[in-house]
Amino acid sequence: MSDDESQEQTIAEDLVVTKYKMGGDIANRVLKMVVDAAMAGVSVVALCEKGDEMIMEETGKIFKKEKEMKKGIAFPTCISVNNCVCHYSPLKSDPDYILKEEDLVKVDLGVHVDGFIANVAHSFIIGVDKDAPVSGRKADVIKAAHYCAEAALRLVKPGNQNTQVTEAWNKIAQSFNCTPIEGMLSHQLKQHVIDGEKTIIQNPTDQQKKDHEKTAFEVHEVYAVDVLISTGEGKAKDAGQRTTVYKRDPTQQYGLKMKTSRAFFSEVERRFDAMPFTLRAFEDEKKAKMGVMECAKHELLQPFNVLYEKEGEIL
Repeated sequence: MSDDESQEQTIAEDLVVTKYKMGGDIANRVLKMVVDAAMAGVSVVALCEKGDEMIMEETGKIFKKEKEMKKGIAFPTCISVNNCVCHYSPLKSDPDYILKEEDLVKVDLGVHVDGFIANVAHSFIIGVDKDAPVSGRKADVIKAAHYCAEAALRLVKPGNQNTQVTEAWNKIAQSFNCTPIEGMLSHQLKQHVIDGEKTIIQNPTDQQKKDHEKTAFEVHEVYAVDVLISTGEGKAKDAGQRTTVYKRDPTQQYGLKMKTSRAFFSEVERRFDAMPFTLRAFEDEKKAKMGVMECAKHELLQPFNVLYEKEGEIL
């Protein structure tokens, strides 16, 4: 066992649990604020900015004496609407999306305290309340996603296998005539690591079934469970929308040639370490858009592409 592994901090320690809880409390407060502010006529860019600002503000109030402790955004606020599957977090210079009545909105964000990550997400429909409930396919897909999340809460426990969750999700989605998004992964979380080795896969293809590692959940592990259910075929594709969310890959090295790229990458290392970030977080968006290109081309950064289902389907 390496020194790193022997020193790995887990939820066996009270302080680690406290940090996860503090991150979770902040994440839930920010999520509530974004959901409450999401109404017809509101800009998605403005909501994403609000979410990220509140994360930075709230994490700035805790562990003030620990000057070296990193804390802040673990996943930038993304607001993906209708057939957009995930990772929509536009820049000010991108075309904006204005929310409208009956849009199905998915809000996704993450907070970390000392590298311990709390991710949260919520789906809802604009203009729907108890007096005007949702019906039809939107109701089907929301119910399916809700029951899949409930199943995961019960199945992700020591001794169970990741395949049990995958199978349950397929059965639940099918009962609502819906489909889990093909090949989407839920990752184990570790300190400073948002994409741990152990994963739960949604709706795998035959090839993915062969390649995906079957594994058991163990005591003191933490998982971020991503449930993505579609009224369509469950195939998510890149539709050419600009990618704005990236994360540094600490295993990759390359000598960047462009001065702009070097300045951009050193800021990424300093501010975000290996956490996902948005290009919107940089003062000069234009320079960030230039700098990210060389970094992504040589795989120093991993992109979180904006994915879409077929037009007309709902996620």
